[in-house]
Amino acid sequence: MTDRALRVLSLIPPMTQLNTPYPSTAYLTGFLRSRGIDARQADLALALVLRLFTPAGLDALRERALAVPEARRSGSLHAFLDQFARYRRTIGPTIAYLQGRDSTLAHRIAARELLPEGPRFNALAQYEDDGSGDPLGWAFGALGVQDKARHIATLYLDDLADVIRDAVDERFAFVRYAESLASSQPSFEPLAQALAAPPTLIDDVLRELTLEVMEREQPDLVLLSVPFPGAVYAALRIGQTIKARWPQVRVALGGGYANTELRELKEPRVFDFVDFVTLDAGERPLLALIEHLQGQRGPQRLVRTFVRDEAGAVKYINLAEPDVPFEDVGTPTWDGLPLQSYLSLVDMLNPMHRLWSDGRWNKLTVAHGCYWKKCSFCDVGLDYIGRYETATASTLADRIERIVEETGQTGFHFVDEAAPPKALKALAEELLRRELPITWWGNIRFEKTFTPELSQLLADSGCIAMSGGLEVASDRLLALMKKGVTVDQVARVTKGFSDAGILVHAYLMYGFPTQTVQDTVDALEYVRQLFENGCIQSGFFHRFSCTVHSPVGLNPADYGIQLVPLPPVSFAKNDIGFIDPTGVDHDALGVGLRKALYNYMHGIGLDEDVRAWFSHLPHSVPRPTVKKHRIARALAG
Repeated sequence: MTDRALRVLSLIPPMTQLNTPYPSTAYLTGFLRSRGIDARQADLALALVLRLFTPAGLDALRERALAVPEARRSGSLHAFLDQFARYRRTIGPTIAYLQGRDSTLAHRIAARELLPEGPRFNALAQYEDDGSGDPLGWAFGALGVQDKARHIATLYLDDLADVIRDAVDERFAFVRYAESLASSQPSFEPLAQALAAPPTLIDDVLRELTLEVMEREQPDLVLLSVPFPGAVYAALRIGQTIKARWPQVRVALGGGYANTELRELKEPRVFDFVDFVTLDAGERPLLALIEHLQGQRGPQRLVRTFVRDEAGAVKYINLAEPDVPFEDVGTPTWDGLPLQSYLSLVDMLNPMHRLWSDGRWNKLTVAHGCYWKKCSFCDVGLDYIGRYETATASTLADRIERIVEETGQTGFHFVDEAAPPKALKALAEELLRRELPITWWGNIRFEKTFTPELSQLLADSGCIAMSGGLEVASDRLLALMKKGVTVDQVARVTKGFSDAGILVHAYLMYGFPTQTVQDTVDALEYVRQLFENGCIQSGFFHRFSCTVHSPVGLNPADYGIQLVPLPPVSFAKNDIGFIDPTGVDHDALGVGLRKALYNYMHGIGLDEDVRAWFSHLPHSVPRPTVKKHRIARALAG
C-alpha cells in the first residue's frame, strides 16, 4: 500500500452491454465515495469493442482472417475479406454515428449504399416488400431514417462480431463471451486451460486496456464486477494482467455470478488471479475488506469473503454484521465512465425489445430484493431476492435528481427483480409533485394491484414500458410455480398498461416440471391472443433451468421430478439437471415457440393456427384446448 489514502478501482469486464454501463460499478463507486473513499471506475467491455472496431483493429482482424485456411473460411470471413476496404473505410464513421456524434450519416447508411453487407443482412429477406422497393419500409416508413440506419449499422457490427468469432475466438459474442467456461462449471479446469493458452487478439487488446487503466488510476484495490458467466473469463484475464505487473495490488471479484454460482467455492487456483471473492450485496463486505487492507481489521473479521490461506486452502470468512440498509447505500455515480461513447443499437424491429440495446439509460433500483419471493423457480433464499428493503419515494426522487444533474440524461431503467406497486405509485406521485420530466421503464409482477388507474398514473410520471414474468401461460403451472397470478389477471393488467400507452414485454418459460405438450400448445395460444388483443408487444421464451438454490432444486419431489446427481464441485454450482417423467422433448418444442414469438413481435402470423409453428416436428401436436376468444372475454369481463 502507498502512503496516500487507499484508492479503489471498479472495473466492468467484457462482455456486458454496449448501449449503457452495467450499473454495478456505478452503485459501488457512489457508495464508496459517500463513505469518503477514493473510488474510480472504468468500463473495459466498451473499451474493448471501441479498440477493436477501428481501422487499426480491423487491420489486425484481417491478419487473423487471412490466416484461416481457405477451405475453413465461413461466409462471414469471405464477406469481410472481399469487402475489407469498405469495412476499413466505414468503421470509424459508423461508430461515431452509433454514438450519436454524426446523425446526418443516417441518410447514407439507410440507403444501404455506404456499408458493406455480410451474412447478417440475409435476415432482411424475410420481410415482405411493402411496394416501395424497401424490405424495411413496413418498419420505418418514409421518415424513420435514424432508426433504420441504426438497425442497418447494428447488422454491420453483428457481421464483424461473427468475423471475430470465426477468425479469433469461437467463444466471442457481444453479450456472452466464453460463457460455457464458467456457467455451472463444476471444475475450474476448462477456465485454467483457457487462461494458460496463448493469448488471442482479444486477450492482447484487453491486456493493453488493463495496463492503460492501471497506469492511469494507480489503484490499491481493484474490484472486478462479474454479473454473468459471460464476463468471468475476461475478468480473470484482467486479474492475470494485474498480478503479473503489480503483484502488490489487491484484486477482489464479486457480483451476480459469484452470488449464485460460487457459494461453495473450493478451488484454490482461482486465487492465482484474484485475492478475494465476496458474496451478495457488496457494500458491507467491501467496507470490511478496505478496513482490513488499511490495517484496521484482522483477516478473521472479513464479511462474506473467500480467501486462500497460507496452506493453500480456500476459506470462507463471514463475521456476522448487518448489511448497509438500502436507504443508506447512496446515489450511483457514472463519473469516470465515457457516457458519450456508448453505442445505441437496434437489433430487433420491435419498439419494446429495442429498449435493452438502444439508448443510454441510468439504471436504478426502487427496492432491494423481491417483495413476493415465492416463485418456485427463483433463488428466493439468496440475498438478492430474499432480503427485501425499500427506500422512501423522497429518497428515490433525490437520487434521480442528482443523477440527472450529473449525467444530463433523463432516461431511467429500474432494474428491480420486481418493483413493488406501492413504491412505484409513491414514486410516480413524487415525480409529478416535483415536476421531474423523466422517461422510465422497469420490471414488475403482473399483479392485480396494477389497475388501469395506476397504469395511467405511472404513464403520466414518465413510464414508457414494463416487463414482467408470465412464465408458462397455464393456470395449473402458474399455481405450481407459486407465481400468484392467473392468465386472465395477466391479460387485464397488461391491457391496462397498453391502454395507458405503456409497452409490455412478457418473460415466457417452457420446460417447467410436469409441463406437457398440451400445456405448451395451450400456452402459445394464450400468448398469441395476448399479442392479438394488444396486451403485450414483446416477449422472450427461455428454457426452464433448475437451480440448486430454488424451491424446485431444494424440494424436487414436490414438483414431480428427480434431480440428476452432480459431479464433485470445486468451482461453480448453480444449474442442475433433472428427470421429468413426462418425457417431453422441450428443446424441439422450443424451436417452434421461439419462431412463433419472433413473428408475433413483428406482427406476423397472429391469425395462424399455433400448431403451424411446430411443423418441423416428426409428429403432429394436439390442437389447443384454449377457446379462440378466451383473452377477449377475460378483458370484457
